[in-house]
Amino acid sequence: MFPAHTSSRHVAIPPPRDEGAFTLLELLVVIAIIAILMVLIVPAFTTIKAGNDVTSAANTIKGVLDQARTYAMANNTYTWVGFFEEDVSKPSTNPATAGIGRIVISIVASKDATMLYTGNLSSPATLDPPNSTNLIQVGKLTKIDNLHPKTFPIPTATPPPDTFDTRPAVSSTAAQIGNDTTTDPTTPTSPPNPSVTFHYPVGSSPPQSQYTFAKVVQFSPRGEGVIDNSNYTLTTVSEIGLEPTHGNVVPSSTPANLVAVQFTGNSGNVKIYRR
Repeated sequence: MFPAHTSSRHVAIPPPRDEGAFTLLELLVVIAIIAILMVLIVPAFTTIKAGNDVTSAANTIKGVLDQARTYAMANNTYTWVGFFEEDVSKPSTNPATAGIGRIVISIVASKDATMLYTGNLSSPATLDPPNSTNLIQVGKLTKIDNLHPKTFPIPTATPPPDTFDTRPAVSSTAAQIGNDTTTDPTTPTSPPNPSVTFHYPVGSSPPQSQYTFAKVVQFSPRGEGVIDNSNYTLTTVSEIGLEPTHGNVVPSSTPANLVAVQFTGNSGNVKIYRR
């Protein structure tokens, strides 16, 4: 008698799953969630970076103004801080190409401790006529990319309802450096209002000079600060407005990151206000 035939079938049993592993579907879901978060978060990081860039620029300008004021007081002389805007899409040329997006700043000082011009300006005055030795350069040029001067509206209420909650009001646009063409010269060769100018290198004249500075802040030996376009009118507070740019194009709408650098007339103290 033959033994009964027993059929033997081999069934493949999958190995036990590692509890810490992901399936392919789970991995794809996680990647999709990360991609969505990146789309949402990257613009926020871009805004933060832009804000930090403008804040850094404002601190740089504050440092330049503080340096000029300290030099004036320490050496019992007058100093001037000039602002020029050139095309940031091009390398700095000689002579410079006026445009948008790069602010160039220079400090000069009077060699003989005199103001080099009369107080009540009736016409533009040049601090350093050709081949003169009236001025000395203080430090190197400062250049800040992707920045544009902007004239902010003068607040009509305290605190201002529109911008800069704690920003003091300036007396007029003549006490501002920005982009208001009615009071603030936009071309260095023909400022529309009485102003003082100086050049870089000092004592040169166009076309030999690389820069002609017509937007000028002056500090006295007592530390007083004044914008020279204001016809040397000492005001309670003066202001330099700043807005970020993307290259050599002014933003079509007012960006979120705006900065006002203010200095007081009597003491020349510098303070930054952010929007």
